Amino acid sequence: MKRFIPYLVSLLIILACIQLGYGQSSLPGTLKYTWAGGLNSCQFCSIDLNLDGISDLLIFDRHGNRKLTFINQGESGQISYRYAPEYESRLPEMQEWVITADYNCDGKMDIFTYANGGVRVFRNTSAGSLSFHLQTDLLQSWYYTGFVGILVTSADYPALADIDGDGDLDLLTFFGLGSYVEYHKNLSIETFQNCDSLDYRLTDHCWGKFKESEGGNHIILNAVCPFKLTNDLVSADGFSPKKHTGSTMLANDLNGDGLADLIVGDVDFPNLIELTNGGTKDSALMVSQDTLFPSYDRSIRLFSFPAMSYLDLDNDGVKDLVVSPFDPAYYHSENTRSCWFYKNTGSNTNPHFVFQTDNVFQSEMLDFGTGSNPVPVDLNHDGLIDIAVGNYGVYDSSDYKGGFLQSYYTSSIAWLKNTGNNTAPEFELLTNDLAKASRLHIHGFYPAFSDLNNDGIMDLLCGCEDGSLIYFQGRGDSAGIPVFGSPQKNFQQIKTGAFSAPQLFDLDHDGLADLVVGQQNGTIKYFRNTGSEGNPTFTFTRDSLGGVDVTNHNLSYFGYCTPYFFIHNNITYLLSGSDEGKMHLYSAIDGNLNGKFTEIDSLNGIIGLPDDSLRIGWRSSGFLSPLSDPRYNDLVCGNFSGGLNYFTKGRIPGIQEHGSGESVVSLKIYPDPAGSEVKIELLKNGKSFTDALSGNTGPYILRLFNVFGKEVRQMEYKPQAAIFIDDLPEGIYIAELYQQASSVITRGKFLIIRTMHD
Repeated sequence: MKRFIPYLVSLLIILACIQLGYGQSSLPGTLKYTWAGGLNSCQFCSIDLNLDGISDLLIFDRHGNRKLTFINQGESGQISYRYAPEYESRLPEMQEWVITADYNCDGKMDIFTYANGGVRVFRNTSAGSLSFHLQTDLLQSWYYTGFVGILVTSADYPALADIDGDGDLDLLTFFGLGSYVEYHKNLSIETFQNCDSLDYRLTDHCWGKFKESEGGNHIILNAVCPFKLTNDLVSADGFSPKKHTGSTMLANDLNGDGLADLIVGDVDFPNLIELTNGGTKDSALMVSQDTLFPSYDRSIRLFSFPAMSYLDLDNDGVKDLVVSPFDPAYYHSENTRSCWFYKNTGSNTNPHFVFQTDNVFQSEMLDFGTGSNPVPVDLNHDGLIDIAVGNYGVYDSSDYKGGFLQSYYTSSIAWLKNTGNNTAPEFELLTNDLAKASRLHIHGFYPAFSDLNNDGIMDLLCGCEDGSLIYFQGRGDSAGIPVFGSPQKNFQQIKTGAFSAPQLFDLDHDGLADLVVGQQNGTIKYFRNTGSEGNPTFTFTRDSLGGVDVTNHNLSYFGYCTPYFFIHNNITYLLSGSDEGKMHLYSAIDGNLNGKFTEIDSLNGIIGLPDDSLRIGWRSSGFLSPLSDPRYNDLVCGNFSGGLNYFTKGRIPGIQEHGSGESVVSLKIYPDPAGSEVKIELLKNGKSFTDALSGNTGPYILRLFNVFGKEVRQMEYKPQAAIFIDDLPEGIYIAELYQQASSVITRGKFLIIRTMHD
């Protein structure tokens, strides 16, 4: 990975669809894609799924290799889609990245995806229904003296485009051992007089005559190519180049001159760089660069490692730009505002990108950031099952320490109140920060509920990334929101493995809630309640309860067990998620706590749905509960992308976007890093909300502090007004919003870097 950033070091030293149960609600006031599962690091791809001649949408999330399919409802000039997960199983398996392109000119989008250090291609063979044929498991090109698989790493996103203008698709990718772009020319037209072949030749080692620095994202123009088209991998001047570590690319004519320009993103950096081609179709030469692309509107500042998708998203006949993180590291990227949509107000070959939103499609889903851990609880004692959701965390900010990218997340617990009835659940998101747990700044919250002290109020026990347990005593409610006491860390000095996932459940049927804790290693620790009603004492009993281990050792070192014991037809079962995303179901539990539980192959008998419909994503967790039908259990699942899936034989419940209860108010500061000015936008529950403080009396004061705590600026807050910071030196600054003569309401952090653009 590129982790060394020379120009920052000195600065930072200082510092189915309803039957399939994924569900899309059409009720007024609800989210459109409520239960689609969330989005993190995505590529947006155009493809005709229902074969009606209209381009539909595939969103591929590399966090879990998830395929989300949407049918285009064809409203001109509108982003108008219906979530249609029934098409997901008809698409081939994909890994790391996806590009859809019609390589054989038959009018149907084929699929290019990562496989084994190269490119796998599926030809679209759809006739009466959607279907694909594996065209090649490893796309090859003529290197020097023979055909070799084209090297494209999992940290690279190549460019497919007609570079030479002859009608077939060429390929650009970074050289695996250096910082230069390889040009693989497709000779299908020249050789066969048609475009239905993938006949590649390595034509240029240094396409565009530029070089990307080994230690960062600095671009050097007019670079001398050190390579020869020979059969060795040593440069012409005798040195062995450093290994390339990851870039994203989009090749397209950006200024209407008929030449393929290039947009480049780089691992660990938040910006995109536009390179303008001033050469010819046969000999590219990059003559200028824009490090603040698109410089005429809101520049990309998206941690980390943005990747570009170019497609007509809003049905106006012109391709738009969607940008999302591509960082292969799990915990380096924005996760709730990570799908930036730029509308193209120009043409396909001379685009003009105008920023629209930074959470397209995300804003219409339940999305709790990275990781979502749903559990059932009747939190307000109204006889209806609510849903509480813990998460790994919502992205907060990024900076560089010692030249290495560091990103920060804040974990919290959401409460979805059930406002429906016993056969028709509906939910309202009343708070994203139950028990104000976010104030602990801990990662990986996994909630469990029980009335431990027998006072008639639900208490909260929370697992964490570090394996500890935190106890919050229930204290009633305020304005309809449950209130909890101060957190008590290291509950009863219980020690478990990392990523503790607790559940309070009477496992031995003695009338007292026992404690089971899932662990990162894939197993379950069992602590029997040896106390009394209202005064529990949890005594360690077994280290690997039931012999359960949900780790798939062929895929991962860890299992991330998330146990949920439940009773169905008077029999105790265990449901557990896993790192690979499979939901494991076990029986043979009652009277067998010292033995080995039996894994059942299918959930079909309990939820009444085919097992192959359960496409969830990495780090799955979930629960079964008869929310809508006493004969069957509905299944609610979370995943690493931070959303929820809802599987049921009944009607999919709706979700009100946000309730009237507690809300999370924050500051969004951009651009970050900043140059000569910044804008500060007020957000409520992650959405722009300029009236978030309505009902209070102003004015509101904005104060800026440096990292040493010294105040450097004070002014009246005006939403999204430009704040000029030319006089401030480079460094990290804290912005705090106050109500006059009151305490801090919210705060944010940003970085100032002086560049030639300032």
